[in-house]
Amino acid sequence: MLTIIFGLSNDYEVFVVSRIKEGYGQTRDSRGSIRSGLACSSRVVTAAALIMALVFVAFTDTNNPTVKAIAFTLAAGVFLDAFLVRLVLVPALLAIGGPTMWHTPRWLQRYVPDPDIEGARLPATTPPPAGPGTTPGEEAEQELKPGAGNRRPGLRRVSTG
Repeated sequence: MLTIIFGLSNDYEVFVVSRIKEGYGQTRDSRGSIRSGLACSSRVVTAAALIMALVFVAFTDTNNPTVKAIAFTLAAGVFLDAFLVRLVLVPALLAIGGPTMWHTPRWLQRYVPDPDIEGARLPATTPPPAGPGTTPGEEAEQELKPGAGNRRPGLRRVSTG
């Protein structure tokens, strides 16, 4: 039963911790990222947990005692896991651990990939402003033609013949 509850509520962990990790990647402030991550993701987790718990509670209105017991156990488990573990215990442990919670040891980095979901290693680029009378697409085409003055990084010039 515990594995079923864990599987059902594991996505809550993804919502909460990925949002906290995203905030930490931007600010390097552990406690501030925990506060902002919980503020952004707690409503989603709360709504999803309540919906799932209410669905399981609806199954308790049956005459079959086995179904009634399983439904009640799942409802209580999802409710406790979402509110007590995912929204209280995990953020508290992350706050106690501080920045060390986000550090991967060098020996482990060889075995565990870092997919950079938050995009921390991407360069912060902004599109060039469009000139007067041109759309951004036309300006980009002009930059790629031979003889165009400024090149954007990462693009190569294309010869038209």
